[in-house]
Amino acid sequence: MPGRILPDMPLNSTIPLRSFGRHSDVKISALGLGGHHLGQAEDLKTAMRIVDRAIDGGITFFDNCWEYHRGKSENWMGRALKAKREKVFLMTKVCTHGREAALATQMLEESLHRLQTDHLDLWQVHGVAFENDPELFTRPNGAAEALRKAKEQGKVRFVGFTGHKRPEIHLKMLNCGFEWDAVQMPLNPFDANFLSFEQQVLPELNRRGVAALGMKPIVGHGESVKKGVLTAQEALSYAMSLPVVTTITGMEKLEILEQNLKIAQGFQPLSQIEMMALRERCRTAAGDGRFELYKMSLRFDNPEARLAHGFPLDDQSVEVKEMLKATENTGKPFPTIQAG
Repeated sequence: MPGRILPDMPLNSTIPLRSFGRHSDVKISALGLGGHHLGQAEDLKTAMRIVDRAIDGGITFFDNCWEYHRGKSENWMGRALKAKREKVFLMTKVCTHGREAALATQMLEESLHRLQTDHLDLWQVHGVAFENDPELFTRPNGAAEALRKAKEQGKVRFVGFTGHKRPEIHLKMLNCGFEWDAVQMPLNPFDANFLSFEQQVLPELNRRGVAALGMKPIVGHGESVKKGVLTAQEALSYAMSLPVVTTITGMEKLEILEQNLKIAQGFQPLSQIEMMALRERCRTAAGDGRFELYKMSLRFDNPEARLAHGFPLDDQSVEVKEMLKATENTGKPFPTIQAG
């Protein structure tokens, strides 16, 4: 298979819009902007330029999470979307990780404040990964109560959950008795061969009319691209060709955004032969999970999740380093992050 599957697309082409699961009247862009990487932009000015260019380029789906970079991702996105809120489908995630409804409601209010909006288009439970997560979510005074209430109050339009470790936990969440509008999961040519969300979860979402949201199309930090197993264009094209509503990817630099816009604008799905060839190319390397460490290593577990379940932290993970830095005694007052 050649390194470049798709022809170059003119930048004035549009990104396809797809129906949001069974809510067929709601359309979102087939490419979504990831909130975690936005918080890794060089500075606020760069983040705002990325958001502006993404909207101009046709991206309408914006991902975020209460715990990304200790709130910086939501703050920066809120600043960037001020006066543009009506142009986007805005999602963020709640990080109770099995804890009670009151905490979820508090996090929602903080997210709304940071994002400078009075409602979310989609509010999702972040990072389900543990066997008891479905039971903790649905128990009396669990986060399910907060999601239902927020939807009834009009503070969120739709609700969902996310995770990147175990497909069987996704299936348990789907069968926990809660009505889901969306589910987010890693989808790429490596996933197709290893603890596969594509094989186990995606067909069930499509059957139920639940909006399928793909993430990690370039396999996390892109090690497979750096090592030449496949190109970024091949990886993103594969993920966008699956039966998903949108594919969310990180774009912390303008050049990465432009690269992805070039793929997404005027996008045409790969053929089944091309898809199969990419899966086969990645099959051997996928077997031990070396390129999908978010399924294998605690390095990718958010500290909020590990603390909530009583597990030790990995002090080498980015989020833990940020958490520890926030507690350093510098002799200066603790900084307050303003939303406006």
